[in-house]
Amino acid sequence: MKTSRLFEPLSIGNLHLKNRIAMAPMTRSRAGSARVPNALMAEYYRQRSSAGLLITEATVVSEQGIGWHDTPGIYTEEMVAGWRKVTDTIKPTGAHMFLQLWHCGRASHSDFHDGALPVSASAVQLNGDYIHTPLGKKQYEIPRALTVEEIKATVADYRQAASNAKEAGFSGVEVHGANGYLINQFLDPKTNLRTDQYGGSLENRFRFYKEVVEAVLEVWAPEQVGARISPNGVFNDMGSDDFRETYLYAAKELNTFNLGYLHVMDGLAFGFHGKGEPMTLAEFRPLFQGRIIGNCGYTMAAAEQRLAEDTADMIAFGRPFITNPDLPERFKNNYPLNPAEDMSLWYTSGAKGYTDYLPYAPSASV
Repeated sequence: MKTSRLFEPLSIGNLHLKNRIAMAPMTRSRAGSARVPNALMAEYYRQRSSAGLLITEATVVSEQGIGWHDTPGIYTEEMVAGWRKVTDTIKPTGAHMFLQLWHCGRASHSDFHDGALPVSASAVQLNGDYIHTPLGKKQYEIPRALTVEEIKATVADYRQAASNAKEAGFSGVEVHGANGYLINQFLDPKTNLRTDQYGGSLENRFRFYKEVVEAVLEVWAPEQVGARISPNGVFNDMGSDDFRETYLYAAKELNTFNLGYLHVMDGLAFGFHGKGEPMTLAEFRPLFQGRIIGNCGYTMAAAEQRLAEDTADMIAFGRPFITNPDLPERFKNNYPLNPAEDMSLWYTSGAKGYTDYLPYAPSASV
């Protein structure tokens, strides 16, 4: 019987992972209005710690970065202490945990900011149905373009957030450059209409991402930093015709930092818009010398295929982990998976639809 590569150990720099399964970052909105991680969140991650790598839900680096209700932050002492309780819970399990650094940019609303407009690379409105704000469903607004001075201040926010993550006991951090959030808004010409040093050419559009990574590397060793991109994504009204040129350039530039991994959302769960074929992991493998994590809609079979063809070193699973906290064990033993439930439970408060899923019990099926 052929051995599953998913369960082979993997090293990322000096970090040794017990398998090649990552839990993808997923917003679950359990941190409350204070955005402080809590015991319920610690239990949620503990239940899923048979993964080799746990990547936290997106975590805002500043108040300005907020764009979802009840998501955690990493910019106050209370938030650091809350995350420390989570990492202390995870350490005995042998899993490594990275904190994902996040700024929503234009994917936000003035209701989150005491009436101030959300910010972005340029004043380009997100074309979406609505956004959930503290005051209910609202239409997206035209964001305010960040000034150069404000860009520098935002980079400093990422640096401080990275430092706070180290204090909180994480194994590393992931810079979220995907899914239509602030870094992605600078990278994509659809949302970046700037004419200064942060707009126009590929070099200029990548500059903000580059400066954020450089700031994070002032705190963390390169192998303890990952970067996330979504080359095929249209989530949050993204997607430009030059996507292939943009993301090949980004991968080559990110490679120069000797980062621990590149987290590529190569799947099409969030749709695809562009000229030609969607990008694949095979296009990134020659350009990035660190580890590559594939993500977005993977089955176990598809994951095994990517590992076997050596286009990925690890695969991140998202939604299957929601209803299957013991997902690696289910894969390993060919146990059936619980199907995904109604999304209405994904962003609510409390344990229901969050920590109340049980591991598979073989005896119960007899």
